[in-house]
Amino acid sequence: MTRLALPLIALLALPAAAGTQDLPQGLETAALLPPYRTEAGTWMTALRLELAPGWKTYWRSPGDSGVPPRFDWAGLANLDHARAHWPRPEVIDSAGERTLGYHGALVLPIELAPAAPGQSVAGRVEVELGLCLNVCVPADLTLDMPPAATSPDPAILAALAQVPEPVEAALTCTLTDIADGVRVAASVGARLSADTAAALELGRPEVWVSAPVVTAKDDELTATADFVPPAARPFPLDPAEVRLTLIGPEGAVEYQGCDPA
Repeated sequence: MTRLALPLIALLALPAAAGTQDLPQGLETAALLPPYRTEAGTWMTALRLELAPGWKTYWRSPGDSGVPPRFDWAGLANLDHARAHWPRPEVIDSAGERTLGYHGALVLPIELAPAAPGQSVAGRVEVELGLCLNVCVPADLTLDMPPAATSPDPAILAALAQVPEPVEAALTCTLTDIADGVRVAASVGARLSADTAAALELGRPEVWVSAPVVTAKDDELTATADFVPPAARPFPLDPAEVRLTLIGPEGAVEYQGCDPA
């Protein structure tokens, strides 16, 4: 990944759209929003997508199906690393299947840190994502980084306010080898409402993770999912890498790391 720094240019700089490339079906506009300088010395931009009515795209861990977005930062000069700040996804029920994603529009804040502080990060970002109506189609986008802004775009600030809140409470987990990977059951003291969804992740995009089965007993919630690597066999899984996100109608929280039971 990579990070940034850009000269301050115009407050009214226009976002860099997908240019003259043909947009895939289901996607009406695609652009990077003008980056602004953060207090940490990084730069905050955002991927902005406007979807056609009824179409959806996916969160970073959509569940059993769905295509999470992938980013290629190689086209950005002077980037040390990049970090996406994912806003709370929608819980989407379709044909008896629950996935996590977005309808209508997505503003995904992306924090860029420069390899050389004080120097600009410029160039292009390659994005791969899935777009779905009744069937899913792949989308490949090439987006130019726009000139910097002197103040944050309100759309970026609104999206940052929707990022799941980190919780310091400890998870406990049980790790069980299965034929094609590892089953993780992560438990936390939390109440479960009928509208609560969960996602388990490992921070390794090559490891497929099933949609968790969520159960509740007394005041404890347990999310259980299968983690399957490309080799489709048991593998060393570091409990500290396990992340649990709980998504409800009023917000979302995240727990990082778990202690093996």
